Parts: sequence; C-alpha cells; structure tokens
Amino acid sequence: MLGINGTEMLILVVIALVVIGPKRLPEYAQKLRELVRQMRRMAEGAKDNVRRDFGDDFNDVDWQKLDPRQYDPRRIVREALVEEDSAIRESKLRESSAAASDKSARSIDAGAEGSADGAEDSGSGYSRPRPLSPIERFQAQSVMRDRSATAPFDSEAT
Repeated sequence: MLGINGTEMLILVVIALVVIGPKRLPEYAQKLRELVRQMRRMAEGAKDNVRRDFGDDFNDVDWQKLDPRQYDPRRIVREALVEEDSAIRESKLRESSAAASDKSARSIDAGAEGSADGAEDSGSGYSRPRPLSPIERFQAQSVMRDRSATAPFDSEAT
C-alpha cells in the first residue's frame, strides 16, 4: 500500500494522533468513516454500471485471465518465438513439398517429351538454394572462422 510498511504506518498514526489531539480525534474519525463509506458506494456504483453496460457478458468474463500479475514477459517472448519457429517450419514444409511435386511433374514432362539428344535444360534438377535463417547463418559463420587466428585488438578501446 503506497510503499508503506506496518511500522511506518504505525508511526504515521501516532504522529497524526499527536497533531490532531484528543479533542478533535472523534470528529476526524467520523470524517474518515464517511470517506470510507463514500468510496465503497462509488466502487459499488461503478461495478453496477459495468454490469449494466456489459449485460449477460459480464458474468462470462474470466477475471483471473485478465490479471496483469500473471503475465511473465519471458514466457510471452518464449511463446512468441516458438509460434514463429513453428510457422517457419510449416512454411518450409509446404515449400519443400511444393518443390518436390513440381520437380516430379517436370521430370514426368521431360520424360514424356524427350529431346533428340537427351539433353534437357529445364529439367536439370537445379533449384535455387533457400535463404538461411539468422541462426543457420551464425552457425555457418562460426564453422568457417579460423579458430587459430587472434581476435582483433583495438588500442583506442577502453
């Protein structure tokens, strides 16, 4: 509550009692009670307004699911990366299956048509290599690096 622990709150209450004094204490206690009651009425009124505005959908809302304390940014990022990886894998599978079916269709067409010398330019079986993902590029670069070479030295660096 506002970054105040129990002992600090107790000290504030004691200071308030000393400053207010015993003569005005009942008056301020009654004002505090009325303030708390008014706040409670306002909260109930707001809750009633939300129930009235949402109608029957208000009872179907899972409030636990909307609690911001349950969200862990690390988990959200991890799940997003996994979803992205699975989407990439699925698209690669679709591309590879499409390329395989296209390749087999070309080989069937090439066999049916056939040329006089047997050379077929379009059915050479060469396909453009797929672009590497950032992880695959990093792995390829780390394999190609010469491990015996020393790291570059910058004399002006701190």
